[in-house]
Amino acid sequence: MRLRFLAAAAGLLVSVSISGCVNDEKREDMNMQEAADRADGILDAVLKTIEPEIQWAHGPTTTGSCDVTRRRAVMTIVSAERRGSFLGVVDRFWRKSGYRIKAINNDLDVPAIFAQTRDGFGVTLSIGGKGQAFFEVDSPCVKESEVAESTTPPNGPAYENVYPLPRPNVHSDFWSAGAI
Repeated sequence: MRLRFLAAAAGLLVSVSISGCVNDEKREDMNMQEAADRADGILDAVLKTIEPEIQWAHGPTTTGSCDVTRRRAVMTIVSAERRGSFLGVVDRFWRKSGYRIKAINNDLDVPAIFAQTRDGFGVTLSIGGKGQAFFEVDSPCVKESEVAESTTPPNGPAYENVYPLPRPNVHSDFWSAGAI
Protein backbone atom coordinates (compact mmCIF):
# COMPACT_ATOMS: atom_id res chain seq x y z
CA MET A 1 0.00 0.00 0.00
CA ARG A 2 2.78 2.40 0.98
CA LEU A 3 4.64 1.60 -2.24
CA ARG A 4 1.54 2.43 -4.32
CA PHE A 5 1.20 5.77 -2.50
CA LEU A 6 4.86 6.63 -3.15
CA ALA A 7 4.53 5.69 -6.82
CA ALA A 8 1.39 7.82 -7.18
CA ALA A 9 3.09 10.75 -5.42
CA ALA A 10 6.15 10.44 -7.68
CA GLY A 11 3.93 10.34 -10.76
CA LEU A 12 2.09 13.44 -9.62
CA LEU A 13 5.37 15.24 -8.99
CA VAL A 14 6.65 14.39 -12.47
CA SER A 15 3.37 15.55 -14.03
CA VAL A 16 3.51 18.86 -12.20
CA SER A 17 7.15 19.33 -13.19
CA ILE A 18 6.45 18.67 -16.85
CA SER A 19 3.38 20.91 -16.97
CA GLY A 20 5.43 23.66 -15.31
CA CYS A 21 8.02 23.41 -18.07
CA VAL A 22 5.35 23.54 -20.76
CA ASN A 23 3.88 26.71 -19.27
CA ASP A 24 7.32 28.36 -19.00
CA GLU A 25 8.33 27.89 -22.64
CA LYS A 26 10.66 30.46 -24.10
CA ARG A 27 8.88 33.14 -26.12
CA GLU A 28 10.43 33.31 -29.57
CA ASP A 29 8.70 36.59 -30.49
CA MET A 30 10.75 38.71 -28.06
CA ASN A 31 14.35 38.99 -26.89
CA MET A 32 15.63 40.18 -23.51
CA GLN A 33 16.17 43.78 -24.67
CA GLU A 34 12.63 43.93 -26.05
CA ALA A 35 11.38 42.46 -22.77
CA ALA A 36 13.31 45.14 -20.86
CA ASP A 37 11.73 47.82 -23.06
CA ARG A 38 8.28 46.33 -22.43
CA ALA A 39 9.00 46.31 -18.67
CA ASP A 40 9.99 50.00 -18.86
CA GLY A 41 6.69 50.75 -20.61
CA ILE A 42 4.74 48.94 -17.89
CA LEU A 43 6.58 50.90 -15.19
CA ASP A 44 6.23 54.22 -17.04
CA ALA A 45 2.48 53.71 -17.41
CA VAL A 46 1.77 52.96 -13.75
CA LEU A 47 3.98 55.76 -12.46
CA LYS A 48 2.23 58.28 -14.73
CA THR A 49 -1.16 57.37 -13.24
CA ILE A 50 -0.18 58.24 -9.67
CA GLU A 51 -1.45 61.69 -8.74
CA PRO A 52 -0.08 63.77 -7.22
CA GLU A 53 3.16 62.81 -8.95
CA ILE A 54 5.75 60.89 -6.98
CA GLN A 55 9.50 61.00 -7.43
CA TRP A 56 11.23 57.74 -8.36
CA ALA A 57 14.68 56.38 -9.22
CA HIS A 58 15.85 53.32 -11.10
CA GLY A 59 16.64 50.23 -9.09
CA PRO A 60 19.03 47.62 -10.45
CA THR A 61 18.26 45.76 -13.67
CA THR A 62 18.97 42.06 -13.39
CA THR A 63 19.03 39.31 -15.99
CA GLY A 64 18.76 35.55 -15.81
CA SER A 65 19.41 33.03 -18.55
CA CYS A 66 16.23 34.02 -20.40
CA ASP A 67 14.51 36.76 -18.35
CA VAL A 68 15.01 40.33 -17.25
CA THR A 69 13.82 42.35 -14.26
CA ARG A 70 13.46 46.12 -14.12
CA ARG A 71 12.95 47.96 -10.82
CA ARG A 72 12.02 51.43 -9.68
CA ALA A 73 12.15 52.80 -6.15
CA VAL A 74 9.79 55.53 -5.00
CA MET A 75 11.76 58.37 -3.41
CA THR A 76 8.65 60.23 -2.25
CA ILE A 77 7.73 59.57 1.37
CA VAL A 78 4.43 57.66 1.41
CA SER A 79 3.12 57.86 4.97
CA ALA A 80 1.48 54.93 6.71
CA GLU A 81 -1.80 56.88 6.52
CA ARG A 82 -1.52 57.14 2.71
CA ARG A 83 -0.23 53.65 1.87
CA GLY A 84 -3.71 52.21 1.39
CA SER A 85 -4.57 54.99 -1.07
CA PHE A 86 -1.28 54.49 -2.89
CA LEU A 87 -1.83 50.75 -3.22
CA GLY A 88 -5.43 51.37 -4.29
CA VAL A 89 -4.41 53.70 -7.12
CA VAL A 90 -2.01 51.08 -8.47
CA ASP A 91 -4.44 48.17 -7.97
CA ARG A 92 -7.22 49.98 -9.86
CA PHE A 93 -4.87 50.91 -12.72
CA TRP A 94 -3.58 47.35 -13.08
CA ARG A 95 -7.11 45.91 -13.06
CA LYS A 96 -8.27 48.53 -15.59
CA SER A 97 -5.29 47.58 -17.77
CA GLY A 98 -6.41 43.94 -17.79
CA TYR A 99 -3.73 42.65 -15.41
CA ARG A 100 -4.63 39.62 -13.32
CA ILE A 101 -4.14 40.25 -9.62
CA LYS A 102 -2.39 37.11 -8.37
CA ALA A 103 -2.04 38.01 -4.69
CA ILE A 104 -2.38 40.86 -2.23
CA ASN A 105 -0.44 41.06 1.02
CA ASN A 106 -2.49 43.17 3.43
CA ASP A 107 0.23 43.47 6.07
CA LEU A 108 0.03 46.92 7.67
CA ASP A 109 3.80 47.53 7.58
CA VAL A 110 4.87 45.79 4.37
CA PRO A 111 1.86 45.43 2.06
CA ALA A 112 2.26 44.29 -1.54
CA ILE A 113 0.33 43.61 -4.74
CA PHE A 114 1.38 40.91 -7.21
CA ALA A 115 -0.10 40.93 -10.71
CA GLN A 116 0.48 39.55 -14.19
CA THR A 117 0.00 41.22 -17.55
CA ARG A 118 -1.84 39.49 -20.37
CA ASP A 119 1.50 38.84 -22.08
CA GLY A 120 3.02 37.12 -19.05
CA PHE A 121 5.02 39.83 -17.27
CA GLY A 122 4.98 39.66 -13.49
CA VAL A 123 4.35 43.04 -11.86
CA THR A 124 4.85 43.85 -8.18
CA LEU A 125 4.34 46.82 -5.91
CA SER A 126 5.79 46.26 -2.46
CA ILE A 127 6.28 48.50 0.53
CA GLY A 128 9.58 47.92 2.30
CA GLY A 129 11.53 49.37 5.18
CA LYS A 130 10.65 52.90 6.30
CA GLY A 131 7.60 52.65 4.02
CA GLN A 132 9.59 52.85 0.78
CA ALA A 133 7.60 51.67 -2.23
CA PHE A 134 9.23 49.49 -4.89
CA PHE A 135 7.94 48.54 -8.32
CA GLU A 136 9.31 45.48 -10.09
CA VAL A 137 8.54 43.92 -13.48
CA ASP A 138 9.76 40.40 -14.32
CA SER A 139 9.68 39.21 -17.91
CA PRO A 140 8.67 35.77 -19.04
CA CYS A 141 11.39 33.57 -20.55
CA VAL A 142 12.44 35.12 -23.87
CA LYS A 143 15.29 34.81 -26.38
CA GLU A 144 18.68 35.61 -24.89
CA SER A 145 20.26 38.95 -25.79
CA GLU A 146 22.26 41.77 -24.28
CA VAL A 147 20.26 44.20 -22.14
CA ALA A 148 21.04 47.91 -21.97
CA GLU A 149 20.14 50.11 -19.03
CA SER A 150 16.79 51.84 -19.19
CA THR A 151 16.59 54.96 -21.33
CA THR A 152 13.68 56.36 -19.31
CA PRO A 153 15.13 59.20 -17.23
CA PRO A 154 14.10 59.27 -13.56
CA ASN A 155 12.06 62.29 -12.51
CA GLY A 156 14.55 63.14 -9.76
CA PRO A 157 18.17 62.34 -8.93
CA ALA A 158 19.59 59.44 -10.94
CA TYR A 159 21.61 57.94 -8.07
CA GLU A 160 24.00 56.43 -10.61
CA ASN A 161 26.35 53.84 -9.08
CA VAL A 162 24.56 54.19 -5.71
CA TYR A 163 23.35 50.95 -4.18
CA PRO A 164 21.43 50.53 -2.08
CA LEU A 165 19.35 53.57 -2.90
CA PRO A 166 18.70 56.00 -0.06
CA ARG A 167 15.44 55.84 1.89
CA PRO A 168 12.59 58.02 0.59
CA ASN A 169 13.54 61.65 1.09
CA VAL A 170 11.08 63.70 -0.98
CA HIS A 171 8.13 65.30 0.82
CA SER A 172 4.68 65.46 -0.79
CA ASP A 173 1.90 67.44 0.87
CA PHE A 174 -0.48 64.61 -0.05
CA TRP A 175 1.51 61.34 -0.02
CA SER A 176 3.63 62.25 2.99
CA ALA A 177 0.74 63.53 5.15
CA GLY A 178 1.20 62.40 8.73
CA ALA A 179 4.76 61.13 8.21
CA ILE A 180 7.31 61.96 10.85
